[in-house]
Amino acid sequence: MTSNEAVIRELYRTAEVKDVDAFVALFAEGGYFWDVSAGAKYYGREIGNTVEIYAKAFHDMHRELGNFYVMGDVVIVELTLNGTQTGPLALPAGTIGPTGREMHAPCCDVFHLKDGKVTSFHCYTAATIILGQLGVLGNLGASLI
Repeated sequence: MTSNEAVIRELYRTAEVKDVDAFVALFAEGGYFWDVSAGAKYYGREIGNTVEIYAKAFHDMHRELGNFYVMGDVVIVELTLNGTQTGPLALPAGTIGPTGREMHAPCCDVFHLKDGKVTSFHCYTAATIILGQLGVLGNLGASLI
């Protein structure tokens, strides 16, 4: 395992245990997290927002890590996001109230690192799959609280 892969595995571990401070500390100064499907980019302390958002919405949130592709300072990870929505899911368009439904959604994350710190994290979640599995895709407007 390369050192860059180890950094990214640690980033996922901190998200799993909901250690937002440790998650944010793995980013370089000026680094960012871009939640592509939500259209939101986070810098500084706000980088931890997505960990908090998913932890609040999915009490049993789990990231099942699949393939890792490491090319120097670039790491790409295929994974799935898994959990039961028992809390509000805050999205830029509004908040989806608890549905009690499970999600098992594919995701692809692309990381750039420099000197062992993440400079960029582009998260490509399959938002339509998540919304479909939560049962709100057909009536998204009515699902927002």
